[in-house]
Amino acid sequence: MNEKRILIVEDELTQITLLEGIIKKAGYSVETATSGKIATQRILNTNAPALDVILLDLMMPEMNGIEVLQAIRPSLPNLPVIMLTAHSSISTVVDAMRAGANDFIVKPASAERIRTALDAAIKTTSFVGEITGVSDKGGSINFDSMVGKSAGIKHAIKLSRKAATATIPVLIEGESGVGKEVFAHAIHAASDRKNKPFVAVNCGAIPENLVESILFGHEKGSFTGATEKRIGKFQEAHGGTLFLDEVGELPLDIQVKLLRAIQEKEIDPVGGKQSTQVDIRIISATNRNLAERVSDGAFREDLFYRLNVYPVLLPPLRNRKDDIRDLAEYFLSQISEMEGLPKCSLSEAAVTAIIEYDWPGNIRQLQNALFRAVILTDHETLQPQDFPHLMIEGSIQPSAPVAFLPSTAFKGPQEDVYLSLHNTDGHIRNLADLEKDIIKAALGRYEGKMTEVAKRLKIGRSTLYRKLEEYGLGK
Repeated sequence: MNEKRILIVEDELTQITLLEGIIKKAGYSVETATSGKIATQRILNTNAPALDVILLDLMMPEMNGIEVLQAIRPSLPNLPVIMLTAHSSISTVVDAMRAGANDFIVKPASAERIRTALDAAIKTTSFVGEITGVSDKGGSINFDSMVGKSAGIKHAIKLSRKAATATIPVLIEGESGVGKEVFAHAIHAASDRKNKPFVAVNCGAIPENLVESILFGHEKGSFTGATEKRIGKFQEAHGGTLFLDEVGELPLDIQVKLLRAIQEKEIDPVGGKQSTQVDIRIISATNRNLAERVSDGAFREDLFYRLNVYPVLLPPLRNRKDDIRDLAEYFLSQISEMEGLPKCSLSEAAVTAIIEYDWPGNIRQLQNALFRAVILTDHETLQPQDFPHLMIEGSIQPSAPVAFLPSTAFKGPQEDVYLSLHNTDGHIRNLADLEKDIIKAALGRYEGKMTEVAKRLKIGRSTLYRKLEEYGLGK
């Protein structure tokens, strides 16, 4: 089994040393980066070994953790990122989660808390990787298998079906996570090129100095590090379809060469002495407004018109409320089938919660939230509490007090304990008082067993003891 690789992004050397010791002892391989800029370059370097989890400090000079997340998420939406910070305010947590963090650890954290977070992140990744792998196989994706009955998605499917019958360039537009690559696969699968290669390239994830080589190939010795001849993505896709995802991120000098390749149907490998003919169908995608990019001088107008022959706009998930329940049940079935697990269902409260949420990360975010919920839950019917990120952002707001399991105040007789969200004056209670009551209930429910209490509250034992002292709940 391959050793999992963890990247620690931290500007304090003492913290790096502590984290590195904990993670290596847990059996993981470790890399470190002392700044956000260094970390971003390493994470987006497609020639370096793949990373499994990022431990990312929030507060760093020049480029903070939020900015790192914003830089890597378009290219690596499924890479688990655990945010580290000394500041545990709700606004900080919300900002990190909105930027794409998977988990949040307040420093200093116990070794147990760090190991638990890493284990959960890696387990989540295994689900995402396997299910994404199945979904991304061109042969398994077609228009008939798409989930959706809303007007916007039905219109997009209708346009895409027509596009499949021709060879004209298609530009799929839409926010990150709406399913642009899925539509590209379906167009390819319905075309007369379906038995030929489908090659996808994320243009935003390629280091700028390697874009030309990756797209068009290179000859041996054409630049430092070119130890052998490599064919590019255009040649890999010969006879089939080349999908250029996030095409708006291509550098201007590469846009010129891309335009020539589309017009002349030939490419010039780096260091090559003659052109190579290619026969491909181009499908491109963008989450940017390319017309605005043209106006700003960041995208060539002639290339824009070449790619935008047949535009298809995919609606965001917040405009597809009627589809959310069906999509969720579809993803839950996938998880069950892939892992041989009993299929989880959604309670009506959970259905209401996920429908009311805006899903800024769209279908991809919904998919990942369901993976996480299934992996971490102890029951087969998912409840709103199984979607903690939504609860943090205020999307799940119970209208009644939240009931806890039979509990005691701590070493007292068992009784039903309820947590009221409101003071007697009708105002919302402060977080410290709510946290104190939650810890009291947990202490009673698990009879003062600190390891079990910390596990259930998902905090470290040292954090639990500190809070017991802070709230005067010690034995």
